[in-house]
This record gives sequence, C-alpha cells and structure tokens, in this order.
Amino acid sequence: MRAGKMFLPAVLAALLTAGAAQAAQTIKIGFPIPLTGEIPKVGESTKFAAEMLKEEINAKGGLEVGGQKYLLEFIYEDNEAKPESAVNVTLKLIDRDQVIALVGPQSSRQAVPAGGAANEGETPLISPWSTNPDTTKDRPWVFRAAFLDPFQAPVAANFATKQFKAKKAAVLFEISNDYSKGLADNFKEAWEKLHGPGSIVAFESHGPKDQDFSAQLTKIAALKPDFIFLPENYSFAALIVPQARDLGYKNPFMGSDAWGSAELMKLCGNACKGQFFSTHYAAAGATGATREFIDKYNKKYGYVPDDVAALTWDAVNIVLQAVQKGGKVDGNVRAVRKLVRDNLAAIEKFDGITGSMRFDSQGDPVKCAVVVKIDDKGEFTFMESVCP
Repeated sequence: MRAGKMFLPAVLAALLTAGAAQAAQTIKIGFPIPLTGEIPKVGESTKFAAEMLKEEINAKGGLEVGGQKYLLEFIYEDNEAKPESAVNVTLKLIDRDQVIALVGPQSSRQAVPAGGAANEGETPLISPWSTNPDTTKDRPWVFRAAFLDPFQAPVAANFATKQFKAKKAAVLFEISNDYSKGLADNFKEAWEKLHGPGSIVAFESHGPKDQDFSAQLTKIAALKPDFIFLPENYSFAALIVPQARDLGYKNPFMGSDAWGSAELMKLCGNACKGQFFSTHYAAAGATGATREFIDKYNKKYGYVPDDVAALTWDAVNIVLQAVQKGGKVDGNVRAVRKLVRDNLAAIEKFDGITGSMRFDSQGDPVKCAVVVKIDDKGEFTFMESVCP
C-alpha cells in the first residue's frame, strides 16, 4: 500500500505534464462575434475569413513557433450583437476555453465593454472593425486593426464638402450605439470646423429597434440639407435610405464604414446605388495580396469579401505574428498571453491587405481610409484614399 501511495503522485504528475504538452500542440484563439442579432453578416464574414486562414495554415502542418508547428484552434462564440452578451462570451473564452488571444468583437457597441473585460482578464484582444476610441483607451491589453472615428469623421466631412459642394448637413444616428453616436458627434465637430455653427441643420437619433424613420426623415427633408450623414450599421442604412427616397428626399447620403457589409445591397437595392461611404478598403480594382485574398474568398464562399472579412484577415495575422515572435507556446496560458500582448504592443509596422499600418501607444493603427461609391452594378468602387 505504501508503495502504491508513493507511486500515485508520480502518475498524476505525468498525466498533468502530458495534458499540458497536448494543450500546447494547439494555439487557441477566441472570436466573440455577432452570429445572430441585428448584424449577422458581420459574424459570418468574420468566421469565413478566419476559417479560410486557419485552413491554409493547418494544411501546412500548423503555425511554426520556436521551431515547432502548432495547429490553430479557433473558437467562435455568438455575442448576439448585444453589449452584455459580448462581455459574457468574452469571459467564457478567457476562463473556460483558456484562449491565448481574442479577435473581436467587431462593432464598437460590443467591443467597448468586451475590451474592458479582456483588459481586466489580462488577455490580449484585437478588434478588427471597431472605430470608437473607448475600445482601446487606457487598456494596454486591447488593440484594433481599424482607423478611429476622430479620423474617419473629417474624411467624410471633407469628401462631402468637395463631392457634393455641400454647406449644410443633416445627421441621423442610433442613440444607444457607441459607434453610431460617437461618429455622429465626431462628424458634427468636424463639419462645424469647416462650415461654422449652424451648418448642421438637423441632428436626429433613433432607437436600436426602430424600423420606421419617417418622423426623423420628414423633419430632415423639410430643412433641405445638401446631404445626410448616416453613421449606421448596414442593416439600418438599408432601411433608412429607401424610406427617405419614398418620402421624396433626393439629395445624396454619405455613409460610414459600417455600410461596408456584403449584405448592404441585398437589403437596400437600387436606393443605395450612387451613394458614398468611408471605409477600410475597396474590393473593386484591388491588386496584389488584396486581390489574391478577394479571389480566394469569392471562390470559396461565393461573394466578394467586405471590409469586415478583410480586417479580420489582417487582425488574425497580426495576432499570429505576435505569437511567433513570442517564440514559445506552452501550458502556461497566462505567460503566453503576456508574451502575445507585449509583442502586439511592440509591432512597429504591419503590411496588411487593408493597407500598411503602424500602432500608437493606445494600440490603435495609424492607417489610411478609403472613400467608395456604390456604382450602378452595386459594387463598391474606389474614389479616393485619405491618409493621416
């Protein structure tokens, strides 16, 4: 019996060591993304791009780190496009699944609270698509692959001034959405710097479940703005633009990067043709690595990838680069997370398919924005690039 008791701890130790070694054979990354809710296409684009990249790397035996190859394991959790769900699934990925990093959430409405949870849990998080400054502000564990709204807003304001010869603007936004409200405020500030107080003739909002915008649009149309700035998710833009046309509003719209979903034209149809929005890349006319990505994605999934897919591709590659620089992946998840965070913070420059970027002290990339026009075919065609 005494010999058996002495033998048992050794067996347990061996099993634990084997378990840690087995866990280290894979690199686990979590994706808290909106697979359901108001923007499911965002979740789909995220998952499709990530899966395509994972399959490519695993087909070659995995990601090489410190002379050894590790298979990628991506875990997808549905945040339902809700802030509280985003926090819950982020914590689940950190605590239950023991991921070494997180990619997502995408929308600022979910990324801001989830970023807080990741920062407190000391797990590196990179949001591919969130543009609200609060996502990363004073959070050393949180990063992003997209430009910020304080940069995007002047891009939209300057372009609309030039393209529409506009002097008066109206704004319509979702009041409870960090992204929509924050970008609306940034745009108002940028526009009034260009055209003075009173040049925003209407600053109207709506709720997260609204489907009828006739009251706001009737008020806006009566004030005769030169255009309407619409910093909305594609699902709302696809409702608002046709309703405005039905009410007789004929002037243009200027949208923001959340218009960039592949689902926009399916939902909006002809009403959105001829409109403009600021975004992260233009698929039409792309070349080089960007064209290769577009063609592979289109062949695999049957449609042209939107900016969410492209930004996700870049964000995952940024994380994988940080993992490789760490030089090791072992059973000490907290230590690996710290290595990944430190290497993310140390990235000086990254050349992605959405452009070249460098990161500032807040974990935000300094990169160019693109303005696109929706042409007669419903394609997002390049108009101009604006760099910091």
